[in-house]
Amino acid sequence: MRTGLAVMIAVFAAAFARPAHAACQTVTEKDQPYAVCIYPARGTDVRTFLAGENGEVYGSLNALNSALARNGERLAMAMNAGMYHSDLSPVGLYVENNAQRQGLNTRRGPGNFHMLPNGVFYVANGVANVMETRAFAQRRIRTAFATQSGPMLVINGALHPRFDEESDSRKVRNGVGICEGGRVVFAISDRQVTFHEFALLFRDRFKCPNALFLDGGGAPVMFAPSINRADRGRAIGPIVGVVERRRAR
Repeated sequence: MRTGLAVMIAVFAAAFARPAHAACQTVTEKDQPYAVCIYPARGTDVRTFLAGENGEVYGSLNALNSALARNGERLAMAMNAGMYHSDLSPVGLYVENNAQRQGLNTRRGPGNFHMLPNGVFYVANGVANVMETRAFAQRRIRTAFATQSGPMLVINGALHPRFDEESDSRKVRNGVGICEGGRVVFAISDRQVTFHEFALLFRDRFKCPNALFLDGGGAPVMFAPSINRADRGRAIGPIVGVVERRRAR
């Protein structure tokens, strides 16, 4: 009896100790493959990263994971967190550990970032969220972590008004949504997709009332050990990651 009870306790303990990276998976939506990681929007350790204590930009997901390991932490998931200049500095709002490194960008201009409305992914009071930039500015939210990008993919349940179902602009794209059931969904396409197709993944597959495009073209990469993903590519700027403590053996 005691042996059986011990086994049951061990099973339950293992279930509760299951690492956050168990949330990553590959899915297919309308014949397009995606890598997706899903976490509770409340209470998950989601952070933004740009540079280490020495001021040197991480530049890659593997470099960030190695830096975290020195503090007994590791990445369950990470990906590009928005657009950046040639020096890898953020184009829009960037907040890390309660410190604002770059202000909110409300200017008009060319390119995807300025395809208004754009938006902000942020963590405030331990809850991850996505909000359209103007609404975010009006609410003056104090964030622990934040990154601005654009365009919004889904806005209050509707696709971005400039997305064209017949568009021939196809790129690898990554993004994040706040979705049904209080979940934050990170996704990257495994093939080139249109904005319209990518937005449908968030709205129709994961029921996200709000979702934000993060990056596209040759830049998007993902780190997700649970699905054997550790992409390499050109140097990147801001990173968003889900962090977990290394468990003692």
